[in-house]
Amino acid sequence: MSLESTSSPGTPGTPGTPGTPGTPAPEGDDYLERRTLRRGSAGWVLLTGLGVAYVVSGDYSGWNFGLAEGGFGGLAIAMVLMGAMYACMVFALAELSSILPTAGGGYGFARRALGPWGGFLTGTAILIEYVLAPAAIVIFIGDYVESLGLFGLESGWPMYLVCFAIFLGIHLWGVGEALRFSFVVTGIAVAALIVFALAALPDFSFGSLDDIPVDASAAGSNSWLPFGLLGIWAAFPFGMWFFLGVEGVPLAAEETKEPARTLPKAIRWSMAILVVLAVVTFFAAAGARGSAAIQEAGNPLVEALQPNGEATTLSRIVNYAGLAGLVASFFSLIYAGSRQLFALSRAGYLPRFLSLTSSRKAPYLGLLVPGTIGFLLAAVSGDGARMLNIAVFGATISYALMSLSHIVLRRREPELPRPYRTPGGVLTSSIALVLACAALVATFLVDVTAALIALAVYVVALAYFGLYSRRRLVAKAPEEEFAALAAAEAELARD
Repeated sequence: MSLESTSSPGTPGTPGTPGTPGTPAPEGDDYLERRTLRRGSAGWVLLTGLGVAYVVSGDYSGWNFGLAEGGFGGLAIAMVLMGAMYACMVFALAELSSILPTAGGGYGFARRALGPWGGFLTGTAILIEYVLAPAAIVIFIGDYVESLGLFGLESGWPMYLVCFAIFLGIHLWGVGEALRFSFVVTGIAVAALIVFALAALPDFSFGSLDDIPVDASAAGSNSWLPFGLLGIWAAFPFGMWFFLGVEGVPLAAEETKEPARTLPKAIRWSMAILVVLAVVTFFAAAGARGSAAIQEAGNPLVEALQPNGEATTLSRIVNYAGLAGLVASFFSLIYAGSRQLFALSRAGYLPRFLSLTSSRKAPYLGLLVPGTIGFLLAAVSGDGARMLNIAVFGATISYALMSLSHIVLRRREPELPRPYRTPGGVLTSSIALVLACAALVATFLVDVTAALIALAVYVVALAYFGLYSRRRLVAKAPEEEFAALAAAEAELARD
């Protein structure tokens, strides 16, 4: 696979003809200068907050629908298995991000390990997740605002437009300001989860955990697994909701202080915090109110604090905090999507103009284009649950490919400098790979339509890459340069 450089073009029919594989592209020497992010804007504390922000809305709602698929025991096992998948994967990502700390994140890792096709497959999967998830969450924000009666506002496209406009504006202002805003809102949401758990503790009862009626026809069913063994598998996507998005931390690599040291530390701390929040939230909500009562609730934590259906001071606090959690995840996922789009565009996988940055070093088109798509999806469909299922489908593909990338690089390039090394090595990433593949199949058990939609998007993207952009890659993009260096080293080794 040949790459283009970014020097000036030559004459037609000779090396230097734009658009010909292996020849220079029409961009000048300032190509990368016009595509530069603000360096050193975040330390490990802000990045840890970013990792938690990606996920925290999942603690407030969504996970509880897994109770209707697997019961308490089924969802508990699914949460443990998916937690193990994420833990193994983030350890692998910590190592990979210390090797290649660029905005490409998972795409960059897969590009080195699996080639251009593997890089594009991974980057596209990540992009599906980070474009669809904000579109889904903005619908939930609208529903929350309406249910809380804030200023008499109603959920609908005007609300979605305001949300995108405000939060895109903050991102365009600058990454440092954006991450600090996200950190504060995330802190509020996490504090409220702790308050919720303490408030629910007096009403906790083990007898409430397994109160969902048993389906006697399901194989292996009992009070803890009311829908049988298959219910565990069906609950996988909902077990993921406690952790979905944490893998986006490496996307901040080019805006991080000392990324080789900072990224692994932030990824590990983010995952540790999310595990604690998941266990506390899951047990407190189900034990206080009963699994049956919250399995279909839009606001399961609020429902757990209102046994008589009457709002209390604490339930109102948690309700408002749920809105803060949604805002934190919405805001941070917009950030992640823009950086993945920026990296793919800068390297030529997607149209290059999408990676241009402003005077404040923000990828303005990388923010505005997916933001517009997200707004239109939310306004036209209004189906947040389905969009989240599509996002989960894309996420599981990227998890499998990123885990595979770690295995390949460990086997093929064992001498590659690794400032951080994954505990357990390839065994750790192999566990993540197997569980990611199982989670991918499980998405078909939950929503076949969503999985097929995601596949259709994939086919269109792959057609674009195969027919057009794979011959127009930019060699000076960091991820491509890193891969080219590996190819050169391999060639020298053969000689």
